[in-house]
Amino acid sequence: MSRFSVLLPTAITGAVAGGIVAFAIAGTGGGSNSTVVETVTQRVPGAAVPTTLTKPQGMTINQIYRAASPGVVDITVISQQQSGAGAFGAPTTQQTEGEGAGVVYDRNGDILTDEHVVAGATSVTVHFQDGFSAPAKVLGADPSTDVAVIRVKAPVSELHPIPFADSAAAQVGDPVVAIGSPFGEPETVTAGIVSAVGRDITAPNNYTITGAIQTDAAINPGNSGGPLLDAYGRVVGLNDQIQTNSGSSAGIGFATPGNADVRVASAIIAGHPIRHAYVGVCLQPSQARGAQIATGPSQACTAPIAPGSPAAAAGLRPGDVIVAINGAPVGSTNAFINSIDRFTPGQTVTMTIRRGGHTARIKVTLKARPVSAPSG
Repeated sequence: MSRFSVLLPTAITGAVAGGIVAFAIAGTGGGSNSTVVETVTQRVPGAAVPTTLTKPQGMTINQIYRAASPGVVDITVISQQQSGAGAFGAPTTQQTEGEGAGVVYDRNGDILTDEHVVAGATSVTVHFQDGFSAPAKVLGADPSTDVAVIRVKAPVSELHPIPFADSAAAQVGDPVVAIGSPFGEPETVTAGIVSAVGRDITAPNNYTITGAIQTDAAINPGNSGGPLLDAYGRVVGLNDQIQTNSGSSAGIGFATPGNADVRVASAIIAGHPIRHAYVGVCLQPSQARGAQIATGPSQACTAPIAPGSPAAAAGLRPGDVIVAINGAPVGSTNAFINSIDRFTPGQTVTMTIRRGGHTARIKVTLKARPVSAPSG
């Protein structure tokens, strides 16, 4: 049976079960009072132009590596984990070390990586291409999007930011290159294509990340947080997880969408808290246009409507099909999730629903997502 595996740091190679789970409900993230002086997240000219294999555009794999690799770092993480009861019944702790990758984001020492790479870290060390190493602190993280920002004090000569492309412009067949530290081998380069776009993957806190980019470029444990690069050496996403039977690459990997990575990272660097709007519904696949609330419990969630949630308070019911929010049509589950994420906790929205052949409008006051999604 296939499974989704978050690409855990190399030395912590357990797989995290995933799948399509509770939608439109999410968690909290960290913030900081630091401010950014300079970033390199501007969209470069031509970023919206797809780089398909049918066009003789872009760089060779070697050129991409030489241009981008100075901005890719190896990250080692030490954490403490409880390992069961000791001789007198007290829990014991065990020190573990993991390894991932990251992308230099600006010349202030801010580096982007996956949240699951640094989750629970007691120490983080960044290793640059030329051998320079320095300790880093976790500036902030958002498990709902699996994005974290770490900050390192390093000479400007060590900091080579990599520009981000418009991830929404990625198209099936576009060539891509991954750089990371699979199985403890930093500066490893693999290449492939964009196999699909608009995929759903599961965040570390069991919420759904929409818009993920699927690739057949080989990524393995230790690639987490490293860049997936387009044919011009720009980041289209952070390598995040794989679907596999064995725990190793089977040619189906996923990167978080770069546009969301930039949005979350910019907020963290600016010191803004990451808060996602929460409805509290579990959605199910449906042939009908709109987003259908599940009709009963499932492996993904214990109840279609989470108790005490905004959906419960507003009177939404299992089986309701949400077809519009504030008058804007909702054509699919992903459209519903993305629409809700544009609002902030505390706002009230009007949902148009279909129920038993009738149409109704229901006002829902959104809350902040719980830390973890209610699940089965």
